[in-house]
Order: sequence, then C-alpha cells, then structure tokens
Amino acid sequence: MRVDPDAFSERLRTDLTGSAGAPLVLLGNFEVENRWAENEPGLPTLQFAGSQAIVNRMDEFGLLLGGKGDHVVLKAPPDGCYLDYLTGLGFSLPQVLSPRRQEPRWIVTEDALADPDLVTALAALGARGCQLWPHGVSDLEEKLAWRCGLPLAGSSAAICKTVNSKIYSRIIAAESGLRVPPGGVCRDLAELAAECDKARMWLSHGRAVVLKDAYGVSGKGILVVREQRRLDQVEAMCLRRSGKRGDQRVAIVVEEWLPKRTDLNYQFTIDRSGAVRFDFVKEAITAGGVHQGHRMPALLTAGQTAEIRDAAATLGSRLAADGYLGVVGVDALLTADDMLYPVIEINARNNMSTYQERLRHQLCADGQVMLARHYPVRLRRPASFSEVSDCLGELLLRRGAASGLLVNNFATVNAAAVAQRVDGQGPFEGRLYGVVIAGSAEQAAAIDAEAACRLGALTDAQQETNWRRPVAGPATDTPSTRRRGTP
Repeated sequence: MRVDPDAFSERLRTDLTGSAGAPLVLLGNFEVENRWAENEPGLPTLQFAGSQAIVNRMDEFGLLLGGKGDHVVLKAPPDGCYLDYLTGLGFSLPQVLSPRRQEPRWIVTEDALADPDLVTALAALGARGCQLWPHGVSDLEEKLAWRCGLPLAGSSAAICKTVNSKIYSRIIAAESGLRVPPGGVCRDLAELAAECDKARMWLSHGRAVVLKDAYGVSGKGILVVREQRRLDQVEAMCLRRSGKRGDQRVAIVVEEWLPKRTDLNYQFTIDRSGAVRFDFVKEAITAGGVHQGHRMPALLTAGQTAEIRDAAATLGSRLAADGYLGVVGVDALLTADDMLYPVIEINARNNMSTYQERLRHQLCADGQVMLARHYPVRLRRPASFSEVSDCLGELLLRRGAASGLLVNNFATVNAAAVAQRVDGQGPFEGRLYGVVIAGSAEQAAAIDAEAACRLGALTDAQQETNWRRPVAGPATDTPSTRRRGTP
C-alpha cells in the first residue's frame, strides 16, 4: 500500500527534531567525507580528477527532500522552468536561499559562511525555530549552525565522523555477530603488516583483495589488488609516509574481494529517544565502486529481507548507544553463491536513496518499479531545462502519467560550465539525475536506455532539431503512447 508522502516526511522530521511540524533548513553538503578525512592516514593513492563542481551542485537534491514551510540553501537559484516542472508534478517545494556569489570549488556550506547576508537570513530562521539538516555534519556545518543559531537536526560532527569510518563499521559489525568479509582493520603500521600478510596468502591462491580508505567516498579510496607486487607497493608507500610524518597511525580496511551478485543499500533512522526505525532496502547499481543508481524494489527473498531488518535493528541499537541520532545508510551485498553480507560499510549521513524516498511515496503506485539513474551529457554551451525537456520529449514524466523519467537534479548539468566559465565554445561534461517510474522492470529499462541515447546526443541536438526517435519496449502505459506535452 502506498504511504502518504506527507506522513512519511512528518515521521522523518519527528525522528530528527522531535516534532512533526518543526521547520527545517536543508543543506546538501555532498561528499562531507572529504572533510572528515582531513589529516587521516588513509590510502596513499593519487587524487581522483572528477569534477568537484558537479558534485557540489548535487546540493539541488535538497529541493525534493524538504517541503512547504522548509528552506533549502543552494549554491545558486534553480532554473525557473525546472521549478515549474516540479510544482507541476504536485510537489510542494521549500523556499530557496542562495549566496550572492558561489565558488564552484566550494561546498554549499562554505558559500553560506562566506556570505554575511545569507548568514543573517539563516539566523532569522533560527530565531523562528528552524533546525539545520545537512547531508552530513562536519565542523563546517557545526560552525554554520552556531553562527546562525540553528540547532542541528542530528548528531555532532565528532560522532558523525566516528560512526562513518569504515573501521568503525567493521568493528561493530563483528562485535555484534553480523557476517563480515574476511579481513581486518589497520589502525597502525603493525596491524597493516599483519593484514597484508594475510592478504598475500589470499593473492597466492588467486583471490583478489580490496583496500579501503576509512573515509573514502563514491569509489574514491577503494583499491582492488590482484597482484602481490601492487600490495607491496601500497604497504611501502604507507611506511614512507609514516616515516615522513613521524606517525604510526593508519586508517585502512583490508578485506577479501567477494564475488558479488547484487549490491544493496538499506536505511534506518535513529530518533531522539534512541528508537530505531527501518526505512527501506534497495538494490544499488555500482560500477568500479562508484554509485550509479538504485533499483526499487530490491529482489530479495523473505529470509534475506528479514536478515537485513535484523541487522538494521542490531546496528541501530549500537549506534544509538554510541550517541548517534539521524539517518543511517548501510551498504550490503549478496555474493554469487547467495550469501548475504549485511554490513560492508555504514554511512552516517543522508544517502542518495534518502533523496528518492519522497518521490517513491508520492509517485509510485503499488506494483510499480523505480529506477534511479544519472546520465552523462556533453554540451557545447549551458543548456536550459526547457532544452533538456524538449530533448527528452514524451519520455519526461508528466503529472498524472503512469510512467516516465522524473528529473530530480538539473543543476549538475551545467555545473562544469560555471566552473570553467564556458561561454559557448565548449564542450564540457555534465550530469543529469533522474528517476524512472514504470510498470515493470522491462519498461523501466526501455525508458532508461532511450533517455540515455537522447541525452547522449544532446551536443548535436544543440545544433540540430531532427533527432528524436521512438521509444522501445512495451506499448502499454509507455511515454511513447502520449503526445509530447500532454499529461
């Protein structure tokens, strides 16, 4: 049975603040792990060169997490036509606050702290009883909360950092009797040497090994090793770094790389009394350790679902005892032989799936499936939402439609153009986030494939108009059965 989206939002709001009517100020400081990781001796690998400007504009996900009476701080105001699109679908949106000037390399928290007028506006909201709900809490969000008199709807930065460490995840899972991959934690050079010795034995038998930075995020800080030479190289780099710093500390997890069948992500929430509420479990789509989306519902047996729920209750009780309050996302996996590992890592923050729940409750009917994806786009110049809407045509979800693609973040499309100050000479890389709603997995896959094709051709579409193609897949209830622009 479909859950009322307002009831779902009120329940989550009550868990975080203690009141179903408490107004929130949302803050999408994605990849807060980078702040937690400062001065932590994780994997000594090269930095990834992905566009931080695009990641920082993921703050726009907050638009669909808050509601009427809430506020969301965004690096820049959203595209007006995009806002019209969302309200046209029936969403009540929070009020948007933005700094006078945003620095693309900064997270939204830094932009807010640098704008005295925005700080003043947030302080006025604090005086009215609003609470600050960041994506995750670091010292920067604590600083903003303190300056603005906004109570945090969650735990302190110190607690969030502790709980988010992959070392913490593994230790409490093992102590709680939950199944964990073979391996161990490395908090100093002695533990690293011992775990590397075990890993060499696995490598000698043809079993791959994974090394994880305690505060790695989105595939960064994960290294899959299949040769002893590479493992020796990483251990030697850790030793050299230790010698330079005069510090024996290490923050790495070493585990056997399991042959997986399915990645899973589940969420639970710990309220202010310490009670634990299970929210959902979804199938996570990953590539090389990098999140690519979700499939909902997850295809699990009743026994596997029960085991996930039991793990959530066990972990939640432990986290509550350690002082954590708020949303918790846990990555899990099913191996090729159908063995469930319910704790691969714990994320003490909102998760991508957190931002999809209101959409699921409001738009998905019983029996429907939901596929959350992101699509790379390559553009010659910044694109408007109207232009992207024309590109997607009848695929775009309209009010009252049974299926289609909902755009749930448009700001990431042009984020790199802002950072590079592209003036039409391009091209530049962008990313469009969307959620496919369909009557079956096959129909969702057809809509997804066609959307990817059209968006992939958007560069040429900026110069040409004759590029639309018919959507593949079942005809019943597909977007292709409706005229473009009709509900």
